[in-house]
Amino acid sequence: MPPLLKRTLSTVALWVIILGLLYFFNDAGAVWIVAAIAALTLHEFYSLLKHMGYAPFNKLGITFGVTAILAPFYLARHGIETTDIVAAAVVAFSARILGERHPQNRVETLAGSLFGIIYVPVMLQYFVRIVMIHTPNQHTGVACFLWLIAVSKFCDVGALLTGMAIGKHRMAPEISPKKTWEGAAGGLLVSALVGALIAYAARHYLPPAFTPLKAALVALPIAVLAIIADLVESIIKRRATIKDSGAAIPGIGGIFDVTDSLILTAPAGYVVFSLF
Repeated sequence: MPPLLKRTLSTVALWVIILGLLYFFNDAGAVWIVAAIAALTLHEFYSLLKHMGYAPFNKLGITFGVTAILAPFYLARHGIETTDIVAAAVVAFSARILGERHPQNRVETLAGSLFGIIYVPVMLQYFVRIVMIHTPNQHTGVACFLWLIAVSKFCDVGALLTGMAIGKHRMAPEISPKKTWEGAAGGLLVSALVGALIAYAARHYLPPAFTPLKAALVALPIAVLAIIADLVESIIKRRATIKDSGAAIPGIGGIFDVTDSLILTAPAGYVVFSLF
């Protein structure tokens, strides 16, 4: 099967799963989607660190990471915030590092374990905060959640197709040789178009002030952040001398290869929707 067809089928399958979970479980479904992808992404992130020669606390880190994701939705009412989970992780990792790992990589183990939690689940938990946005319409948070994911991921689609068609000028040859400025421009345009279309189609669910024109304009900086996040993942993989973060998704690679562009767009999206 051609790689592009595999990628297309995998993308469709992922969207079917996401929409199905949201249909049956609404905001709780969105929260557990984020928790699942955060756990899988963090696992692959720690695996990349292992390829670099480090030894992060994988299982404990994922446990803290998932808890950090769930904290705004389930624990905040009891006074426990994401920052409290991160603080607990610092304490736990610091205690473990005293008697574990080799002396020459204890600092890297501590740094890598903590950075993984901050870079993946702490950033992605902003999706949970978006889901929890309250308006008279109970579905607003989920609609905002879907809008942000679609704008972020369709930037990838637009960049890929435009780059394949007319891409000539490499954007970051030392980081990701296949990415071009033409592809990036195509990704921005597709994101703006998708953002406007969803804002129109879901106008009864999204905030009233979030018009298609405003949605298209907001989609542009969101798409820029998606491209930057994609490049950051490429830097990490290049340092680990790994092409893909995994092989979980046919035609795409690992979970991190899917979620990379969401890591920087999640907090930006939360700020945007908080303003609207």
